[in-house]
Amino acid sequence: MHPTRVIGLMSGTSVDGIDAALVEIVGTDLDLKVELLAGETYPYPPELQERILAVCAGEAISMAELAELDDAIALVFAQAAQNIQTGYPPATLIGSHGQTVYHLPPHKHGENHQSLGYSLQLGRGAVIANYTNITTISNFRVADIAAGGHGAPLVPRVDAYLLSHPQEYSCIQNIGGIGNVTYMPPRCDDWLTQIRAWDTGPGNSLLDLAVQNFSNGTKSYDENGDWAASGNPCFALVEQWLSQDYFHLPPPKSTGRELFGVNYLHQCLQDCQAYQLSPADVLATITELTASSIVNSYRNFLQRMPDRVLLCGGGSRNLYLRNRLQLLLGSVTVLTTDDIGLNAAFKEAIAFAVLAYWRQLGIPGNLPTATGAIQEVLLGEVNLVKT
Repeated sequence: MHPTRVIGLMSGTSVDGIDAALVEIVGTDLDLKVELLAGETYPYPPELQERILAVCAGEAISMAELAELDDAIALVFAQAAQNIQTGYPPATLIGSHGQTVYHLPPHKHGENHQSLGYSLQLGRGAVIANYTNITTISNFRVADIAAGGHGAPLVPRVDAYLLSHPQEYSCIQNIGGIGNVTYMPPRCDDWLTQIRAWDTGPGNSLLDLAVQNFSNGTKSYDENGDWAASGNPCFALVEQWLSQDYFHLPPPKSTGRELFGVNYLHQCLQDCQAYQLSPADVLATITELTASSIVNSYRNFLQRMPDRVLLCGGGSRNLYLRNRLQLLLGSVTVLTTDDIGLNAAFKEAIAFAVLAYWRQLGIPGNLPTATGAIQEVLLGEVNLVKT
């Protein structure tokens, strides 16, 4: 079987740039194999990044401005797709997640009625397909949402076939702007039905916002967690923050900057004033919130703790955060997906390449046990090009 060359494009809630992955894929499920040929992060132009962050923070814009922003994002995604192919034979398919600017989980109205969720990703696939002349699959979340799901997390099925273990219980913990976990039992007859996944809470979102605040915009993130590591966490505040309703909701559940964004940070900073914390102490405390919310969610919502945790996403490179996670997890092995052969920095982009590949083959991409959907569905809208 000849491999299919696919580009995966992803920008998460950190809004730090477009992760592009050029991969070759063979197989379909347990025989699925993915080779990363090239991976690169292309930063947003500063003005575009500012516009996206403002919209994510709730700034009102007109429909004309929304259309302009949608196409501006699509064009930088298309340019990323063109650039990542340099020096390689062209890809035949693009899977583009786009840029989430709004996410509303499904919610109940009274006892007997539940409204569907809503999730908006900008960077329309038709523009990307037209610019690159490559069939582009985009808008992955809407089909799962239409089936009653959260439309998130969407990577657990990919995790299952690429990262599960024949004997060990595993947690794949992505730490992007928001943290999300996929919990997988050892592979057995009905193992897919036992997989669980949900958004654990803040990943890097609050940390990045706090760093930008304390550095007056000269820094966008805490490299290696060095700044936070120079401070001391306030555990009383962490306990206070962990009383927030979201952390106690049972999965399936999803969240975003709508909850863990600018307003949430301002409340955290206000809470910190009573303890007279230094900027380093505040960063250490917010880091502790991320680590504790991850570990508490395992203890509260898993039937048993995992044997190993595999980290991925930008937060996997935060050494202080990783050390705090290891301390809280005790004897559980903490690694990154790099350690078992899947690039941790580009795993999400790789996942959307696989989801596009499955969509083209007519293979469902969601896991209802992860998203809460009533059934498996094909994910993504297909934007064809002229042949």
